[in-house]
Amino acid sequence: MRIARFTTGEDPQFGVVTGEVDEHGIPDEDCVIVALQGDPLYVGLQLTQVEVPLADVRLLAPVLPRSKVIGIGKNYAAHAAEMGSEAPAEPLMFMKPNTSVSGPLDPIFYPRQSTEVHYEGELAVVIGRICRDVPAAKVADVIHGYTVANDVTARDLQRSDVQFTRAKSFDSFCPLGPWIETELDVSDLAIRTYLNGDLVQDGTTADMIHHVPALIEYVSSVMTLLPGDVILTGTPSGVGPMLPGDEVEVSIAGIGNLTNKVKLRD
Repeated sequence: MRIARFTTGEDPQFGVVTGEVDEHGIPDEDCVIVALQGDPLYVGLQLTQVEVPLADVRLLAPVLPRSKVIGIGKNYAAHAAEMGSEAPAEPLMFMKPNTSVSGPLDPIFYPRQSTEVHYEGELAVVIGRICRDVPAAKVADVIHGYTVANDVTARDLQRSDVQFTRAKSFDSFCPLGPWIETELDVSDLAIRTYLNGDLVQDGTTADMIHHVPALIEYVSSVMTLLPGDVILTGTPSGVGPMLPGDEVEVSIAGIGNLTNKVKLRD
């Protein structure tokens, strides 16, 4: 099931996307959204009789974390190598504020403080209920679904600050979308990132060092996870700079495509 958050020009709503989406993440022209009554994270899946053609809506970030976004660094060996280090033995956690979240086609604002902003295409996990100390064997009970993410990073600030907070936290530095897929085997999904149409990242979730069950077990052993919290699972190799005017598309098989343009902040 694909759960989207959308607007037709009025207040945002949640809905279920019906219809076919091809292997490239492109929805069929006949796709529609069946509106839901409220946020399914809190009131469950309550379908209404309202249907809207997908082509007539603007898709928004499919979840607005009320609490936090947790990132996992260097979770692909090839990416750790391109960053000049070895992969850590345990998951390397950092956090992004919920104010960094944006949606499909929203601009990524290039901050004045940086001259080296990078894309990082990633699989994102959306938590479905409050939980703590979740064993790996039971993580399916707490997952709401999966979406596509771009863990935008000011790489020069990451180097100068040593820790990740400022480099990862600017407004618009966590695009999510196009929707949440609730039924998906994420053990071996192709992740590709395109910069102005050119393939720059070509990986698979099979190459994660710490896979989704282990990540949720680890993170939930440290902090309580709340409905709507997002875990970014790391990026494959091929990260690199993007500039104002560039367009970045992250595609994950079985979910879809997330596209954003880079824009100078006024």
